[in-house]
Amino acid sequence: MNKGIFFCVLFLIFSACDSGKKREKEENLSKYVNPFIGTDGHGHTYPGASLPFSMVQLSPDNGWEGWDWSSGYHYSKPQIVGFSHTHLSGTGIGDMLDILVMPTLRDVVNDTTGQGRGFMQSFLSTYSHANEQASPGYYSVKFDQSEIFAEMTSTKRAGLHSYTFPKGDSATVLIDLGWSVNDDEATDSYMYVENDSSTVVGYRFSKGWAKDQKVFFAAKFSKKFDRFNLVRNGILNRGTNEVNTKNCTGSFHFENTEKLPILLKVGISSVSEEAALNNLENEITNWDFEAIVQESKKMWNSELEKIYIRTPDIQVKTNFYTALYHLMQSPNLYSDADGKFRAVNNQIVKAEGYDKYYTFSLWDTFRAAHPLFTIFQQQKTDDFIESLLSFYENNPDSTLPEWALWGNETNTMIGYHSTPVIADAWLKGINDFNGLMALRAMKNTANSDAEGLPFYKEFKYIPADKQKESVSKTLEYAFDDWSIARMAENFSDTAAQRIFDERALYYKNVFDKGSNFMRPKLEDGTWKEKESLLGSAENNDYTEGNAWQYTWYVPHDIDGLINLMGGKDAFERKLDSLFTTSAPEELSKEISDMSGFIGQYVHGNEPSHHIAYLYNFIDKPEKTQEKVRQIMKEFYKPSPEGIIGNEDCGQMSAWYIFSALGFYPVNPVGGVYELGSPIVQYAEISLPEDKTFIIRALNQSDENVYVQSVTLNGKKVEGHSITHEQIMEGGELIFEMTNRIIKSTQTSSR
Repeated sequence: MNKGIFFCVLFLIFSACDSGKKREKEENLSKYVNPFIGTDGHGHTYPGASLPFSMVQLSPDNGWEGWDWSSGYHYSKPQIVGFSHTHLSGTGIGDMLDILVMPTLRDVVNDTTGQGRGFMQSFLSTYSHANEQASPGYYSVKFDQSEIFAEMTSTKRAGLHSYTFPKGDSATVLIDLGWSVNDDEATDSYMYVENDSSTVVGYRFSKGWAKDQKVFFAAKFSKKFDRFNLVRNGILNRGTNEVNTKNCTGSFHFENTEKLPILLKVGISSVSEEAALNNLENEITNWDFEAIVQESKKMWNSELEKIYIRTPDIQVKTNFYTALYHLMQSPNLYSDADGKFRAVNNQIVKAEGYDKYYTFSLWDTFRAAHPLFTIFQQQKTDDFIESLLSFYENNPDSTLPEWALWGNETNTMIGYHSTPVIADAWLKGINDFNGLMALRAMKNTANSDAEGLPFYKEFKYIPADKQKESVSKTLEYAFDDWSIARMAENFSDTAAQRIFDERALYYKNVFDKGSNFMRPKLEDGTWKEKESLLGSAENNDYTEGNAWQYTWYVPHDIDGLINLMGGKDAFERKLDSLFTTSAPEELSKEISDMSGFIGQYVHGNEPSHHIAYLYNFIDKPEKTQEKVRQIMKEFYKPSPEGIIGNEDCGQMSAWYIFSALGFYPVNPVGGVYELGSPIVQYAEISLPEDKTFIIRALNQSDENVYVQSVTLNGKKVEGHSITHEQIMEGGELIFEMTNRIIKSTQTSSR
């Protein structure tokens, strides 16, 4: 045997021996993250520096308004008005953008007209995307005219700026508290310049989506400024080191910069200036910019490697790790280094034994993002639920949050989707929180009088002539009620279980057997006209969708829905028609959240996200496999416009992560995952107690869409699902992939 053949045989032997073991991991997974994905189109993401789930998101703002500027930045406008410290990732409403900083070669020495937006707009700069870079924990850009080179990185509660002024002469750094975009507006701001000529403290209070937002800050420069001026509502305010008004700006001037960077570190807090300074001093103790960048990348890699994948397709790898990166942009840390935070009732509270978080886009994230957290972020999940419960404890309404943002309830979207998040975690054994208090909070929320609930309880559906979005509310309340029933069952609260199990079936009251659609019903029990099925932006009976998407929203009772439709064959015909019936062109124009169409399926909005997996329930898994592969391929791209709809605080990314691994939580409570068609060849999920769940897709390729067989720890998987318990025990899930349709001989038993 010659040496070449010998070593080939040896390699094959060792490869075979390794087939049941974990693979050696790459150390720098952050290099596959592209923060620009989703910054174009309607993704509404931002490219700036942040840490996983952090309080600070230090990112550029274009100085432009509109729906596509909900995050402050859009790839289509290569101009920057400044760098602010708080941002929202992928939301459909804009807010935050607090404590704006802008470097300039101009000095503010004369009286200035304008305030807020008008004042800062005069300092904006253009740039080329060729001179812009972003990676986890780092962002940089070079301005066109001034040639200022701006870099930034961050810790959990503080941002670190580095500004290099090329002319080596004089330069100015502006700190602006009046800047706002869209509906946000500063209501009060304060700035105080310390006598050491390097430290500035203050606050920005604002109203917008968060109706009463309070952000305090403390900022320190790496060198003393030579002079400063404060601008009050756009008018120069000479001779004072303190200003308190609606919109104030500080102009800090430096002579002889000598081409060395001027660094600025900024800490923020919801509590006070002193707390912001404490956060800053706790997290950035020196001026070593590169050390903070490297520590940030280290933290990101530590989180990214919790779900390690292998695939020869670099685009899939980029999509996957960017999705994992986006998933961990929220919820956002809210408690200070000492555990204190400003509660929804404006009182200062201390988080005992947990970190407090906000930015809960629950209508989106309860579907897949939070179930994914229960697999690889168990401690964070407990903190998230403690945060929801602390909101309930401090909320004058004694209800759980609907869409919580920086100490506020925004009352956005529908449902009470804190309840499935809490129930799912508890049923999966993530239960360091007070379960009885959680159940009480869930019942109080469901029995409140918000958003048509009195009609829901009286009529057992919401009449369309009494409330907008009546069909969607009825369906989503029914699922939330089912989750409460499961929590009540766990605590042997039989009275509550009976009530909420009954309410969980109210979905049947808006199902029209004549059309096989969920339809709006009037108070007198008659159906509203059929034209309403397609929905519209005005007087809509569905939330950001229509009957085609919402008819399938019964995740807790799919078998019941199949029976309502007349059995599996009728269900299949209806489901097929969803993907083949053309959507009216005006629909996506009228309802901007509707995008990513396959027929009437709308992947750009969350009510459709579970639907492709429903074929499993009628023993047609090959159709699920076809559809999920199509969605992954068509609607996720490694480019700025690569997310088909709003990223929605991680939900769009969570769908991709789950689907790429080969399974998805159709019912996001209780831990059953429907199998699909994995797009990665190999994956390791790191679990508690040093356990690992390994996924292998043998013969995986673009052509091999179909699953020939599935084994878990060497035993054939019967049916088309696996459980959370099986995953958390660790082991190995193997998909045998093929390009031939494998007709199922299984019968679903659920």
